[in-house]
Amino acid sequence: MLNYSIFLTTAPTLVSYLEKEILSLGFKDFSPAGTGVKLVATFPDIMFLNLHLRTAHHIYLLVKEFNSENPEELYKNIYSVPWENFIANDGYISITSNVTSPTIRDSRYANLKCKDAIVDRLLEVSGRRPDSGSDRTKTVLYLYWKGKYGAIYIDTSGETLSRRSYRRIPLLAPLQEALAAAIIMATNWDLKTNFINPMCGSGTLAIEAALMALNRAPSIARKNFGFMHLKLFDAKIWQKMKSEAKQKENDKINGKIIATDINEKAIEASRKNAALAGVEKYIEFVTCDYSQTPVPPNAGVIVLNPAYGIRMGEISELEKLYGGIGDFFKQKCAGYTGYIFSASISLFKKIGLKPKRKIIFYNGDIDCRLYEYPLYIGTKRQSKL
Repeated sequence: MLNYSIFLTTAPTLVSYLEKEILSLGFKDFSPAGTGVKLVATFPDIMFLNLHLRTAHHIYLLVKEFNSENPEELYKNIYSVPWENFIANDGYISITSNVTSPTIRDSRYANLKCKDAIVDRLLEVSGRRPDSGSDRTKTVLYLYWKGKYGAIYIDTSGETLSRRSYRRIPLLAPLQEALAAAIIMATNWDLKTNFINPMCGSGTLAIEAALMALNRAPSIARKNFGFMHLKLFDAKIWQKMKSEAKQKENDKINGKIIATDINEKAIEASRKNAALAGVEKYIEFVTCDYSQTPVPPNAGVIVLNPAYGIRMGEISELEKLYGGIGDFFKQKCAGYTGYIFSASISLFKKIGLKPKRKIIFYNGDIDCRLYEYPLYIGTKRQSKL
């Protein structure tokens, strides 16, 4: 079976979490590369990774690397690829790109030359040409061209893997699913104790926690991937792979997963999203202020993603909220480990507790931190006696 060089992308601060996932799935020979990871894999491996990875965004199959100084050379290099081995005559292709070349002013022109080369090649070989356009639900190709260096990839994911297809009601400023998964991984939650999520919003953290506790493949319910539209795709192998993934799922969650929010619409949205993810029965949803969140006596983690404001006026209004979170931690959460995800250093100072760890993340282009607070029973000194 053929091996392919692949590039798995993610957000800049999630690469280490992606590496841990890849290692846990049995892949050993890989290396970090910018905002992603490179490895060599078979096509079934590529399908497997698309199904199971929680922190990846896209999985790109490298088709060819080349040197091109101008659009004409780009066309020749792309035309030389045996696209008939990958794309059906009656297929549909879409081109995305990252292009910086002194020979063109608009990257769309490079996309056009790339598309023309592929279509002309297939027309020459088969007498038919595939359709093309901006629809990214079928065969998606990615052109990287910087200076003279170029590379053409097949995006085997298509739509980003971070969209699990369950979040139909996102509400305001929701956490991206891949980021939520990485935040949970950063807490070192053992998947067996309680996971408490006050201020749950649209429920992404609680849903991702349930998927992880159930050992459920994050993309098991997804209907479409880029690899499904390639000649290399084998539907029988894919169905077997999904069946094997379902057989490895847990049938119950040992600890409790509790998601609360003061906003009834948020709880309603969270329930619907959890239902679409197939995990509603594993999450206890409660409409209440964060300070009234039920906290079972057994240990676990408590993760909050409160508003963190951007403007100074907003930050000053949130100071009381953050101070209240500190009180909630001290008064009701002894024995747990608390986590707060926020972008405001000044608001973290209002918590009134000393963090044990500060972990850097990006929420889009916003520089954020995940602060960890061990919540001792009594004083820290007493907890060690």
